[in-house]
Amino acid sequence: MITQNKILLAGMVIVGIAYVYQPANAETASAAVLANTCYSCHGTNGKSVGDMPTIAGKTKNFIVDKLKAFKSGAKSSTVMMRITKGFSDSELDAISGIIANK
Repeated sequence: MITQNKILLAGMVIVGIAYVYQPANAETASAAVLANTCYSCHGTNGKSVGDMPTIAGKTKNFIVDKLKAFKSGAKSSTVMMRITKGFSDSELDAISGIIANK
């Protein structure tokens, strides 16, 4: 026989599973995960060994100002303009904080 407690427990399990298995998106990603996208071009931890500029060691304000300038189009770039448009200003601020700490 199914009791009310069993129905309640089953409902809680279903809600819990639905909450845990929500798709990841930029709003739920940590700043460290978002900053990893920078390292694919700018080198491990932002220390470039190639033609890309090194971003490690720059201040948070310097980085966020550059990222927002790319996003607004005030600073032109083929790739960075496209990348930064995918992030909110608060995400760019969080990413800058991670990179500045490298």
